[in-house]
Amino acid sequence: MPGLPPRLRAARPAEARRAVTEPWPVRAGLIALALLFIALLLVLPLVLVFQTAFAQGWRTYLAAIREPDAWAAIRLTLLATIISVPLNTIFGVAAAWAIAKFRFRGRQLLLTLIDLPFAVSPVIAGLIFVILFGRRGFLGPWLAEHGIRIIFNTPGIVLATLFVTFPFVARELIPLMEAQGSDEEQSALTLGASGWQTFWRVTLPNIKWALLYGIILCNARAMGEFGAVSVVSGHIRGRTNTMPLHIEVLYNDYQFAAAFAVASLLALLAVVTLVLKSLVEWRAAPASAPSEAAAG
Repeated sequence: MPGLPPRLRAARPAEARRAVTEPWPVRAGLIALALLFIALLLVLPLVLVFQTAFAQGWRTYLAAIREPDAWAAIRLTLLATIISVPLNTIFGVAAAWAIAKFRFRGRQLLLTLIDLPFAVSPVIAGLIFVILFGRRGFLGPWLAEHGIRIIFNTPGIVLATLFVTFPFVARELIPLMEAQGSDEEQSALTLGASGWQTFWRVTLPNIKWALLYGIILCNARAMGEFGAVSVVSGHIRGRTNTMPLHIEVLYNDYQFAAAFAVASLLALLAVVTLVLKSLVEWRAAPASAPSEAAAG
């Protein structure tokens, strides 16, 4: 604070921290409660999934994974993810650029539309696609005349996955790009850089960690989506069942070992996603430290 001796100014933050820090029994109790909550609701179910998956041995586990319907579900899940994540990445970067760098009429409406999948139930989203593209839907007769089938087919699953995942990249980038402003881009353009050069050499390096973080979250949601995909898939085994839908079918048929085997594979993909997410956060922390120090 101005006007105070340096020794007092240096002591003020430490005193403030001591004033707002709870006694160690309270801190220990809160930490123990949080760890217990995580263990019961996250770690224990994950351990039980893998334990049940391998309860009947490796042969049963591998047989469940190699089963043709399981392979079809894995391929369809990966296909929907491979299509939806790049498209949502392109949309997210474009939308974040437009919203953060420019002021235009309809900007708030665009922000609201981006948040729409967060507010709408995935089941409702699937029903919307059925109403639009189903055999008796708004566009159904025209699609049937031209031999195009979307609902109960792969295109419907991809559309449903696109809908529920498209906010993730944009919502990670918009706050960061708004905070960064457009001074660096304006400087690059003033020095003669083209729009693409400005994006690749100025904008992209500044947002790369947030972009990667959004892609990881988008990928995780695409692989695990159930509600919207369930409505538009028709549950056709070997054709339109993704991994979550295939797990449900196996569980309802009392094939518990096979259901948990496929579930363990999906859980493993989720764990890999969390590890990648943690690595991105760890790498992004040193990059944000200099800017925070400069702001302080």
